[in-house]
Amino acid sequence: MIRHFLNFLLRWLPPSRLFALRRWLLRRAGVDLADDVSFCGGGWIYGPGRLSIGAGSWLSPATVFYTHQQAAIQIGQRCDIGPGVEFIPGGHLVGPSDRRAGEGTARPIEIGDGCWIGARSVILGGVRIGAGCVVAAGSVVTRDVPDNMLVAGVPACIKRQLD
Repeated sequence: MIRHFLNFLLRWLPPSRLFALRRWLLRRAGVDLADDVSFCGGGWIYGPGRLSIGAGSWLSPATVFYTHQQAAIQIGQRCDIGPGVEFIPGGHLVGPSDRRAGEGTARPIEIGDGCWIGARSVILGGVRIGAGCVVAAGSVVTRDVPDNMLVAGVPACIKRQLD
């Protein structure tokens, strides 16, 4: 319930100001975040699951976290998350023909230090994105990404190694 109230309050704050107040509110809702995280407005945090955000990270407007009790979401240090990025740890197994969305599942998401996640990307459960990676805008990341890689596409695939 507290996260619903938090989402309501965050909607009314200016999108790129009052970061200290926003951090204070997020901590009251159980989010683990460093003292210098910049969480812009317009984002949402759904569910009661664990969310941690590392030092120096920037979360652009409209970032959405669908947290789950059985699958933590962890954002590393110095990460830049573009506008409209969604983190979705939950999903479903494929069910029988009368209802294809079968049994629910949840797997953690881990974003390594120094990553840049481009606008409107989707990061699905069970994914670990290594340190220093770039995820191109609009990508859907469905599997692990090694350190220092540029990935793009739906589903995201490695385009090249970064220096």
